[in-house]
Amino acid sequence: MYRFLLSPRWLGALALTLVAAAVMVWLGNWQLDRYRGRTEVNERIDAGQRMAPVPLAEALSAPTGGAGKAGPAPAQEKVWTRITVTGRYDPTNTVLVRGRTVDSRVGFEVLTPLVLSDGTALLVDRGWIPPAPGGATAQPPVPAAPTGDVTVVGRVHETESGAGGVSRRDGRLETRRIAVPRLAGELPYPVYGAYLLLDEQTPAADPAFKAVSVGHANNWQNFGYVVQWWLFAVMALFGYGWVARREARRAAGLDTERGPLDRAAEPTPSASA
Repeated sequence: MYRFLLSPRWLGALALTLVAAAVMVWLGNWQLDRYRGRTEVNERIDAGQRMAPVPLAEALSAPTGGAGKAGPAPAQEKVWTRITVTGRYDPTNTVLVRGRTVDSRVGFEVLTPLVLSDGTALLVDRGWIPPAPGGATAQPPVPAAPTGDVTVVGRVHETESGAGGVSRRDGRLETRRIAVPRLAGELPYPVYGAYLLLDEQTPAADPAFKAVSVGHANNWQNFGYVVQWWLFAVMALFGYGWVARREARRAAGLDTERGPLDRAAEPTPSASA
């Protein structure tokens, strides 16, 4: 009944179906890996918000190069670790990060190097401020950084990807992306290979700053893609089987198509006596 499946045409159709199903399963597995990776990131974000701060050395390796060099990037499991560190702000090398959105408003994040006792520095994201009147790119007045020793508590944020050029405008460093290695090249000391998203500061931070919120990765979108691709694979195999079964029944004469009934050709029932 199913001998026709051994014909070249049906063997070719089977091969194409199996290849398509395998690709769909692979795409589903790829999205599953992305779902797991994003879930791990979200778990680290949540854990970083709850954990007690640890010393800087437990999360980041100190830079070993000279001035203008960035240290090694943190291990993935150390990203979002909450740390505490003491140093002195260097406001002369404050970095304005333009085009940043908080509460649906576009403004600037302010990064100020915190210089430690050993001469290395850690970039601290002190928060977000709105632009000056005149447009989203108008440089704002930056609240003064505290003088003397400052103790900060915050979460380790890895350097941002993308081509982020660094320029000087009105005497200030300015960039679009927080790419630590690029920023380090503009600074007169070695810099740690990540930056700190400020949570707390002693002395207290200026109230003009708004906290930069941390968004969770949309891992459930990836999970939806997993289900979608795997369903497509099942549908491809089911579709092949359904077409093959229909062809087998047709060849065996089990699925004969019946034309529309001709009511006019039917005998007229005789009237009862």
